[in-house]
Amino acid sequence: MPWDFAIWPALAVALACMLDRWLGEPQRHHPLVIFGAWADKIHCVRWFKRQDPLQQRLAGAAMLASAVLPWVLGAALLTQLPAIGELLSVVLLYGCIGHQSLREHVLPIASSLKAGDTKQARALASRIVSRDPEKMDPTKAAIESTLENGTDGVFAAIFWFLIAGAPGAVLYRLVNTLDAMWGYKTAELLHIGWAAARLDDLLNYVPARLTALSYALLGNTRSALRCWKTQAHLCASPNGGPVMCAGAGALQIELGGPTWYHGQCVEKPVMGEGKAPDADSILAALQLVKHTLLLWIAAAFAIGFLESGL
Repeated sequence: MPWDFAIWPALAVALACMLDRWLGEPQRHHPLVIFGAWADKIHCVRWFKRQDPLQQRLAGAAMLASAVLPWVLGAALLTQLPAIGELLSVVLLYGCIGHQSLREHVLPIASSLKAGDTKQARALASRIVSRDPEKMDPTKAAIESTLENGTDGVFAAIFWFLIAGAPGAVLYRLVNTLDAMWGYKTAELLHIGWAAARLDDLLNYVPARLTALSYALLGNTRSALRCWKTQAHLCASPNGGPVMCAGAGALQIELGGPTWYHGQCVEKPVMGEGKAPDADSILAALQLVKHTLLLWIAAAFAIGFLESGL
């Protein structure tokens, strides 16, 4: 394989990240908003809520396939077009990552906290988390969201792009979106959303652990690995736990604790170790995600050069 083709995936990732940095999240006709509207039309939960759990799970799996497969197949066809297929793969990956969007949502929270405006910080944080704003710790909310969305919004899509090209990235991004829409453990969605939630867990399994390892390498490695080992299994999320515990340990801060959702207090396990986080810790978390992104791009180029024999 010629060297230029060997390093193409890494180059595509770098170009997509540059587009994300320059253009940010599309303000109009966002592809995920369009997909969400498509999924809503397919989401016929009212037809199945009286069925038994197995039938609901089978129906949820069918809805998942119906919602996702046309878009994945479309991505596969577009990337095979002569002359423009490679360019379209970059554009598709750009649509699957949200690093700049994460920064744009989180930086104002840190700025509000530095200005002493906790009320505004809570209002801003409520846009990215589902916690009760009046009882929220906006600092912890911002950092936990930053660390976890490093995987959900950036690294998992890049991982699947490197493994399976643009169709892999699209598949991951759409399944992750459906998990956010259907994966709640409510009476209505518990079984209907089971397939989306389990497939999202499966697709995130390796990327989450690579992200946790990256956080550990770029921060306090010993603390990050210790927190990952001793705390992650206590977390509700099988993939969010390693990422947040390792990230908090890398930053030498303590996250978790009592968290309020819809009027009910959830006692989250302690994640990380060290000082209580502050506004500067939010900036440090954003830097950790940024440095991890640079590490992944560098690693992708290194693998490409090795495959090319150079």
